[in-house]
Amino acid sequence: MKKREIDDVDRMILEHLSRDARMSNREIASHIGVTEGTVRGRIKQLQNEKIIKITAVTSTPQQANNYIMAYLGIRADLDRLKDVAKEVADFEFIRFAATMLGRYDILAFAVVSSGNELLDVVNDQVMRVDGVRHVETTLAVQSLKYDYRWGRIVEHDD
Repeated sequence: MKKREIDDVDRMILEHLSRDARMSNREIASHIGVTEGTVRGRIKQLQNEKIIKITAVTSTPQQANNYIMAYLGIRADLDRLKDVAKEVADFEFIRFAATMLGRYDILAFAVVSSGNELLDVVNDQVMRVDGVRHVETTLAVQSLKYDYRWGRIVEHDD
């Protein structure tokens, strides 16, 4: 079953929700020139099709509890890259993972509560994934900018 294309109305709804997910359907409708029912139906359809998920996020990382943010640069056996990337992405402590071109085959972003936990998850979980050859860990020591919208991806017609 082919997913439907996101159209201009969907994009405008997503743009408003990405700025303030608490905005009412009526407000969004008045801004973009459609009915409230259209907005409500489109949001429900986007959620049902798992195109969007509305959730609460902290606007600054300092508002969350103490934690350590670490980037994991992972080199993997190329014939197992897709499987390794999927397995790494499935770990609960991984918040972002992507296959890369360049120095690493996989770049992952982990959030843990301590240096000991980081050591454990890297050595006892990530390094034990079949196909992982090397993991280089870089710690984030001071957050200079945190834009909770950074993961927002909206296709644009060019």
